[in-house]
Amino acid sequence: MKILITGANGQLGLTLQQLAPPEHEIVPLTSNQLDITNRNSVLDTIREIRPDIIINTAAYTAVDKAESEPDIAMAVNAHGPENLAIAAQKTGCRLIHISTDFVFDGKKCHPYTPEDEPNPLNVYGETKLAGEQAIGRILGETALIIRTAWVHSPHGHNFVKTMVRLMHEHEEIRVVDDQLGTPTSTQNLANALYSFIRHEEAYGIYHWTDSGSASWYDFAIAIHNELRRHIELPCKTVIPIATREYPTPAKRPSFSILDKSSSIILLGYHPEHWSSNIRGLELTRFVNT
Repeated sequence: MKILITGANGQLGLTLQQLAPPEHEIVPLTSNQLDITNRNSVLDTIREIRPDIIINTAAYTAVDKAESEPDIAMAVNAHGPENLAIAAQKTGCRLIHISTDFVFDGKKCHPYTPEDEPNPLNVYGETKLAGEQAIGRILGETALIIRTAWVHSPHGHNFVKTMVRLMHEHEEIRVVDDQLGTPTSTQNLANALYSFIRHEEAYGIYHWTDSGSASWYDFAIAIHNELRRHIELPCKTVIPIATREYPTPAKRPSFSILDKSSSIILLGYHPEHWSSNIRGLELTRFVNT
């Protein structure tokens, strides 16, 4: 099976390449090799490569910066998936699109199901929802959309890498404690995506993250504890703070835990707990990667 991966130089794209099962032919394309906002380029590339599956990991993920660059975020997160959906429709290949917990407003007090009504709080969430809707208009339920959350890996920009850097630079750091979600390893997400591929009947919207829940403070404490098991850290204290004490251009949902029940039933296994994945990381590798 030939699988084209867009955004191949991103943290999920790189992990998908590293963990690809040997029976798949992987065609990784970076944003420089394929600009998904260019419809003609997308159509020509998909016609030439003729993949069986497109996994779209390309995205504009700078949540705060999106507030001042809404047109760029919309181009990548909405028009790009639309172009891929058109190409998939024309060539008959399957499209798997990665979306986000930020399509929800965080006002619920129990996990969001795929059927819950989205209501994003920020430009990033709005553009990701627009991408989902564009795919839905073009492909109906013949596409597969996987929403995930709080993704981390040794690659790219993410919370784990930021915390590791700050803990090497400061004796004390302050981290928000009133936003809840689920940290998710790209390794576990990539493995789940390859499991989804094996289920040809899987279409529509599914959720997948690691299991459990945490605040950003809980996440930071787990990182801090794991680092201290291996090295002496300048950072001695992690202080919990409220969202209002750390204002950002983009509003964040206070609760964005995703219900994975339908995915667990389909795939036949439960995801690992987020904290066990932190304990398994070689966090000292994150400092200069």
